[in-house]
Amino acid sequence: MHVLTILDHPDQASFTSAIAKEFCTGAEFAGHTTELADLHAEGFDPRWSIADVNGDSSGQAPEDVLAEQARIGRADAIGFVFPLFWWGMPAMTKGWIDRVWSWGWAYDQLEDPEISLQRPRTGVLLVPAGARSDEMDELGYTSAIETGWINGTFGYFGFTNRELILLNGSKGSKSRRENLLKRAHDAGAGLKFTR
Repeated sequence: MHVLTILDHPDQASFTSAIAKEFCTGAEFAGHTTELADLHAEGFDPRWSIADVNGDSSGQAPEDVLAEQARIGRADAIGFVFPLFWWGMPAMTKGWIDRVWSWGWAYDQLEDPEISLQRPRTGVLLVPAGARSDEMDELGYTSAIETGWINGTFGYFGFTNRELILLNGSKGSKSRRENLLKRAHDAGAGLKFTR
């Protein structure tokens, strides 16, 4: 099986980047092939533009979007790795989603977010978060994120299996961070594929 990992962090030496590498290493350990899409290093333009609007209506997406869609086409599972940013996803991830998972290619109806034009895949979100899990749960942030992303956004992607892994305490101690890296490795090694 082939795993595509979408990484959103401008610093290749960041903890978020280390999480992406561990996830890929875990997938390779389990015998899968991997591809890392480092959006910042590759210079992906996240700005939704008139070219994207015209592409939606004409059925001819811009070249950079077609290249990302081809990557997705090769993937049996997709991992997203980005830091929790103001209780949401950073602009690069949001822009990649806005531009790449386009109307007419990824979905064409709003009545049922579980219906996608894409074949079934597994989706995993690995999201380093500085906040503690108990704080997020108590304030309702965890449930809001799960509703917005797992039940909402990623429902359009054809992700039959989808999982949100919040890596809380990512700014914590060395041992805490090592445990989070292990969780990322285990997530890659334990991927469940949709057939």
